[in-house]
Order: sequence, then structure tokens, then C-alpha cells
Amino acid sequence: MIHPTADVSPDAKIGTNVKIWHQAQVREGAIIGNNCIIAKNVYIDKNVEIENNCKIQNNSSIYHKTKLENGVFIGPHCILTNDKNPRAISNEKEIKISDKWSEGKILVKEGASLGAGAIVLPDITIGKYALIGAGSIITKNVPDYGLIYGNPARLKGFVCKCGNKITENKNQGDFCENCSLNLS
Repeated sequence: MIHPTADVSPDAKIGTNVKIWHQAQVREGAIIGNNCIIAKNVYIDKNVEIENNCKIQNNSSIYHKTKLENGVFIGPHCILTNDKNPRAISNEKEIKISDKWSEGKILVKEGASLGAGAIVLPDITIGKYALIGAGSIITKNVPDYGLIYGNPARLKGFVCKCGNKITENKNQGDFCENCSLNLS
């Protein structure tokens, strides 16, 4: 279902059972997998790749050279950036256009979740099932299952696939106290 007020390029590839809400924009070359939700006012830049079962909440911006693997959650008002040296003008005082940008990539791995208002800087990988706290500024790679938050965000522990914090004395092969999932 694509809301009539959404602006979806005919050159974007949209999977089955995708919901694109009102006033969202999906640019040319974007790929959105099956069973995804693109909420109100979301901006998906050109050539962004979103795999299956992802949810991107209201007013988030996902810029060029970003890939979201299966099951990624992007909270409201998140920004995944790409310009490593942002400037409006060049050294010659001319408006800077995209071919003058120094772009970096972002990879958000399977099952990772970004809390509301998180900002991810270019050239970052966020590990599988990592949990990013609301309002965090991500300046470094995040390990699989990492729990990070702050500005700049710092590693504060680890989480299970269910999203609950793993008790510090738990070891690989133990079970999560909340969902009984084996942690190995």
C-alpha cells in the first residue's frame, strides 16, 4: 500500500506487502524488500537498500550509500548521514553539488534497532541485533548485540535478540533471563 501523498520514484524497486505512508519520499534506485513499513515523512535517498521486514518510523532520513539488512528498526527522527565533509560551498565559494561530496557508507546489520533521534555518521557499521539508545550520536562501529548510547555513543553492555540487556556475568551458551534464548 502506497499512500497517494507519498512520492515514490518509478525507478525504485518496492517488494510485496510494503506500506509507504503519507508524505514519504522514496528516490530512484532505492530497493525496499518485502513486508517493510516506511512511515510518515520518511526520506529514502537514491540507491538506498532496505532488505525485508524493516520498519522506519516517522520523519527519519536515510541517505545514499546506506544498507539496512533484514529486520532493522529505525525509530522516529533518526538520520543516517553520508557526507563526511559537509559544506554548503566549495573553496571557490560555489554551491557544493553531490559530485563534490566525500560520501561514506552505512551498514546496519540484521535485527539492529536505533532509538528515536539517533544520528549515524558516515562509514559506520552497526552490528547484528545491536541496540542504539534514543538521541545517540554514532561515531564508531557498533559490535553485534552491542548496547550503546550517549553523545558520542559508548558501549554500555550487550543485549539479547529480544532486546533486553544481558546480565554482566552471563557467558556464551547461557540463556537470556527474559526470553530463555540461548546466547551462543
